[in-house]
Amino acid sequence: MMDCKKALTETNGDIEAAVDWLRKKGLASAAKKAGRVAAEGLVAIAIGDKSAGMVEVNIETDFAAKNEKFVAFTREMADAALKDGQAIVESDANKTKVTELVAGIGENANLRRAVKLSVPQGAVAGYIHAASAPNLGRIGVLVALESAAPADKLAELGKQIAMHIAAAKPEALSRDQVDSSALERERAVLTEQAKASGKPDAVIEKMVEGRIKKFYEETVLLEQQYVITGEGTVQEAIDAKAKELGAPIKLTAFTRFALGEGIEKEETDFAAEVQKAMAG
Repeated sequence: MMDCKKALTETNGDIEAAVDWLRKKGLASAAKKAGRVAAEGLVAIAIGDKSAGMVEVNIETDFAAKNEKFVAFTREMADAALKDGQAIVESDANKTKVTELVAGIGENANLRRAVKLSVPQGAVAGYIHAASAPNLGRIGVLVALESAAPADKLAELGKQIAMHIAAAKPEALSRDQVDSSALERERAVLTEQAKASGKPDAVIEKMVEGRIKKFYEETVLLEQQYVITGEGTVQEAIDAKAKELGAPIKLTAFTRFALGEGIEKEETDFAAEVQKAMAG
């Protein structure tokens, strides 16, 4: 709407001239592309002093994700997230930049999400899995560690925990952060399964609690087996490092972005599209 208003202003209210102005700027074409599914792209991180930002920027094809303009825009947004976090997604200025990006590249694009993690003392570490370039890839993780220990040592630990998160995909930091509805659904399913055994209620209750414990071990970060060493839990690894460094360490937050997760991708029949094109 703002682009249309600008076009009318630039052409003194002449609608036909305004359409031409938009076409010249590529914005009319960009608007047509806005409805197309963009599930490829990049996840990017930017690390600062006691804080870090991360973004997911989507585009239609993996080929376009390698475009220099797209890469530069994604890095710019990661730096912006380091400053302002999720607020950058709703920024009118950034929405205009996305529109200009679409016009320049020729594919629909979307600044999908952004996050900023900070600690008053300590370090926020980041990790990009299978990076295509420094701080750019398809899976990104941020880990916030609060401690008086040396920041470089905390960053090393944070990166290792971030690598664990990339692989293990925890759903919550601690038990009290587990979604209550998800827990109740799990408990209901496990109870029905246990009842099918025909055992007494007291035994069923113990069976269910044992399986709930297993559920926590699979979904709660601090209770997961630490994949970096294959021994102990993530919390035990943190405690060991705290003892080594002589200062308590608290993991206060983490975020994991996997490119395109949750986006419903279009299923296309390429042969049918070719036949349609040939038919005119």
